[in-house]
Amino acid sequence: MHELKTQAYASKREHYEDLCAQARGLIEGEPDMIANAANFSALIYHSVPDLNWCGFYLYDGTELVVGPFQGKPACIRIALGRGVCGTAAQTRQTQVVRDVHEFDGHIACDAASQSEIVVPLVRTDGSLFGVWDVDSPSVARFDDEDRAGMEALCAVFMGSLDKH
Repeated sequence: MHELKTQAYASKREHYEDLCAQARGLIEGEPDMIANAANFSALIYHSVPDLNWCGFYLYDGTELVVGPFQGKPACIRIALGRGVCGTAAQTRQTQVVRDVHEFDGHIACDAASQSEIVVPLVRTDGSLFGVWDVDSPSVARFDDEDRAGMEALCAVFMGSLDKH
């Protein structure tokens, strides 16, 4: 069983570095993508403050389909280019949204969500795997340090796919 560390950090960067080490330890040697995605979601949800949802939307070749996550039930299918997740998938660029109500076409899966960060997940061969979606009930919850940290965490997760 994996035990979550609860400690104070000098900076967000230090916290994300520690989370990357924990994520590596959690998924290293486990070949099952669903198990790794589920544990990855739980690690982030219970370790990063002020979140109300985090998880995966997986690309099925046509659209994004909800995968392992933590939080309330979510939208099941999202078209590429639609909402924050579909935009991240289509553009292959991380989306940091200060206020979801100001994002044209935002899809409100949970009315409590006020800000969002979505990282596109791209395999080493360039194909789209899906997106990593994180929501907060606070406006302006995410910044550039969160972008860098979430992108680093996603690199750890995606690195586990390439090994199997």
